[in-house]
Formats: sequence, C-alpha cells, structure tokens
Amino acid sequence: MFSFRLVFLALALVSVRGATVSTESKQFVTLDIVNGPVAPDGFTRVAVLANGTFPGPPIVATKGQTLVVKVNNKLTNETMRVSTSINFEGIFIDSKNIFNEGSSFVTTCPFGPGESYTYTLPLGNQTGSFWYHGQLGQQQSDGLMGTLIVYDPEDPLAHLYDIDDANTILTVSDWLHTDSKTALAGYIATQTNPVPDCGLFNGKGRFNGGPQVEYAAVPVAQGKRYRFRLFNIGFRSNFVVSIDNHTMTIIEADGVATEPNEVNILTIHAGQRYSFVVNANQPIGNYWINAFINGGTKNSNLNSTLSRGILRYDGAPAEEPQTPMTAGPQGAAAVALREADLVPLDPIPAPEPDFNMTFTTFMPEGVTKWEINNVSYIPPSVPTLVKALNGETGPDDFNVTENAFLFPMNKTVQIEFKDPINEGHPFHLHGMNFWVVKSNSSDVINTVNPIRRDVVITGNNTVIIRFRTDKPGPWQFHCHILYHFAVGLGSVIGAGLDEVKKTVHPTQAWEELCPAYNALPPNEQ
Repeated sequence: MFSFRLVFLALALVSVRGATVSTESKQFVTLDIVNGPVAPDGFTRVAVLANGTFPGPPIVATKGQTLVVKVNNKLTNETMRVSTSINFEGIFIDSKNIFNEGSSFVTTCPFGPGESYTYTLPLGNQTGSFWYHGQLGQQQSDGLMGTLIVYDPEDPLAHLYDIDDANTILTVSDWLHTDSKTALAGYIATQTNPVPDCGLFNGKGRFNGGPQVEYAAVPVAQGKRYRFRLFNIGFRSNFVVSIDNHTMTIIEADGVATEPNEVNILTIHAGQRYSFVVNANQPIGNYWINAFINGGTKNSNLNSTLSRGILRYDGAPAEEPQTPMTAGPQGAAAVALREADLVPLDPIPAPEPDFNMTFTTFMPEGVTKWEINNVSYIPPSVPTLVKALNGETGPDDFNVTENAFLFPMNKTVQIEFKDPINEGHPFHLHGMNFWVVKSNSSDVINTVNPIRRDVVITGNNTVIIRFRTDKPGPWQFHCHILYHFAVGLGSVIGAGLDEVKKTVHPTQAWEELCPAYNALPPNEQ
C-alpha cells in the first residue's frame, strides 16, 4: 500500500486538468477565471469558472510544499462581478504572508479584468482537505470554487484505506439558475434567503420538471477500501449524506485527522469537509449515494430527494440503482455523526480563555440585514490590513460597521454563540482553526480533547469555541451562508494589530492592488 501511495502522489502532482505543475518544493498552479455556459442540472446559465470547469480544477499538493497560484482574471460578463479575489479555505496563513490570504477589503483589494495576481502559500506541516473560492461579493455562488488537497505521504491513518485519489473527491453544493446580483437583489427586497434550484453531487443534479441529467457515478472495486474526501462547496445548504448498504468511518474534519468514528449518515454544512473510509464489501452493483439537501422551501424547482450520486462497483451495469431514492437511514437505523464525538488524532487541550465574548446573531424584523451583537458588517473601502500597516490599530480607527474585535497578541479568546431564532449559521474563521469546546450537538463542555476545525454550526444549543491570537493581523470571521454574509453576518478578529507593521512586509504586486481597483469604473469592480 505504501508503494501505491507514493506512485499515486508522484502521478497526481504532475497535472490535474492542466492546472497544476509540481517541483520538489513548490506547486505551481494557474487558474484562468472566465465566464462560460454551464448546465450542471440541465438548465444552462452563464457562470464564473476556474479554467472553464465547474467545479473548478482540484488543486493538489504534498505536505511541506509551497503553493504558488497564479490567477488570471479574464472575466467579461458584467451581469456578475468582473473583479475577483481568491480565498484558500482552511489553509493556515502566517502573519508575514497575510497579504496573500485573499479576503476582499480585509487583507487585500480585488483585482480587475485583464489583471493577474499570484498567491504564494507555504503549507508547512498542514495536510488534509481544503478548498478555494471567489471571495468577492457572491462570486462563489456563480460557480467560482474548487477543491484543494494537501496529501501526507506518511499519513498515520493510511493503514485504514487502500485508495485516495482523484476519484475519491466528492463535492456537494447547491445551485442557482439566477446570477448572484439578481439573487442578492431579491433577498434584499423580500428577506427570503435565496433558495437553490437544486442540489449537486460532484457537479451534477436534477430539479423538478428538468431533464434527467445523468447522476455522477463514483467507481469502486470490490474488496478495496476508499478514503473519500467530502466537501460542501455550496453557498447555503447543508447536506445529509449516506451510502446505501455501506458505513462511513470518519477520519478527518476540516483538515484535522480524527480517531476513526464509524457512522452511516452525516450532515455537512456549508464550508465543511470530512474524510471517511468506505469498505467496498457489498455485492457488485449500483448503490445510491444520498446527498439530501436542506436548502429551504420557497423554490418549486428544488427537490431534496433528487440530490444524489451513484456508488458503482466495477462490473456493474452503467445504470441507476433499482432501489428507491431515500434520505438515508432513519430512526433507530441511523448511526449519525455527532460533532461532539469527533476526537482529534493529535489532541491538544483547549487553553483557558483570557477574553470571553458572546456573539448574538439576529435579523431585525422588516429589514434584510443580519447582525452580530447589533452590528451589521459592511466591508470598508480601505482594507483592514492596509489600515494596520498605516498604523491605524485602535478602536477609533475602525468604523462601527467593520465589526472589528481587537485583542492583544498571544491571548486565548472564547466566543459563545447565541442564536435566538435557531437559524443555524456555519461560522468560519480565516487563516487558522479553533477548538470547539462545546458543540451544538451536545451539552458537554470538552476542554481536554475537543475537535479543532475552521467551520462550526451554531443553532438553538449553545456553541463555544476558543482560538489563539498568536498571529498578528486581521482575520475574517463570518457566516458561510453566503447571502447572510452579504447582508452583514460577518466580523473581523484583530489580533495584535500593533505588531502588523513589524511583521508584515507585502510585495509590490500587492501594494498595487488597491490603487488599481479604486481606479476601475464601478461596472468593472
């Protein structure tokens, strides 16, 4: 098995759809951001695409490498945003490299059509399942997203599986037939969060009354064990995932290896990732991969049951399973994943907090905006990092609507989430992860071996997280329901901002981004 993995890694790092070229220590990736037609569910619309594909090409690297990602902005369709910026979700960013973090108006300015920018991302010892997406406006829901995997040649859990390759990458996402500008305008007018037209599994799906698009099939060989990497790259919905007649052994959550945890059904929220092992030990045939979408009810196109794929054994006919479409195991038959049951393979006790905060999320009646502690986030015109580099690091240097929470260096911050209307928000912290000392799935406070991750779901049960401020800089912290974020459900964690000038030394290319963006006419921003 070890020799197989080495061969696979050597092959996988040569090229993935023409996007990736590897050297010994650097991984060079080129992403051309273009407009083009796509029809993942049979309905054709113009989208924003990386290298002309939806989802975008997988980016792969190996532990210890440096990712060098050149992004060429070739967007032309002004019914959507034509400037862009890319964020690499879950990748740890050191303070000295924070200017390559990609968060528009927090750590960078976007760049306009016809321009390019190169992101340099040292990966260090980090491994696992991550992803990338457009971080300007709602560009992600127009199609700009893809997976990012950092392989570990010495994976301590490698003995549990035989195969971990391009065919074991699984994505779920929701999809709109309308462009993001239209969707946002409708949300603001009605207070109804955009409801997707369908759910997609590996970029394919169906909607009510639409064509019978062929479901994505995942090939397996009988007797082999597969490490599947599941990504929710959608803009809103959670997915309830199961595989008929098979169990799933969880071994990773958001880039953190876990003790094996066998379940037969799991819920994955926007932005989250899981790795699980499936033993292909059933009779040769076709089995439903159920990816039941919870995306709202106010769209007659959406049929949650039609969101699915097929696990296809070698030797099985190329046809749909003959068994009914279901939402997966129910009642006593369901062995569901509970976030509180996730135990890191390398546990790190959560340090005692130096600061305690409460985040209360709320939408006022009659107006389309979300708030954290009565403040609705509005991106500033001058990025937070630019302000810090200019010496603007105190509370009076930020607008109230920047929702900036400032802390000294090398402290532990605890945040308790209150969600009085039980909306459920997947909160994501950029550049680092956090300890989930109290999950929404449990009443237990665990400071001994809590799971560490970068996206946590809030809800009617209290959620408590802790993180360290040991990396000076501004770090975006927001709801990953894209249109909630668009109307204010975001904040910035300012960690040791008075240290930024000593630590962060941006490149000339980054220094030129804001003047160039500010000079663009509004239709090109």
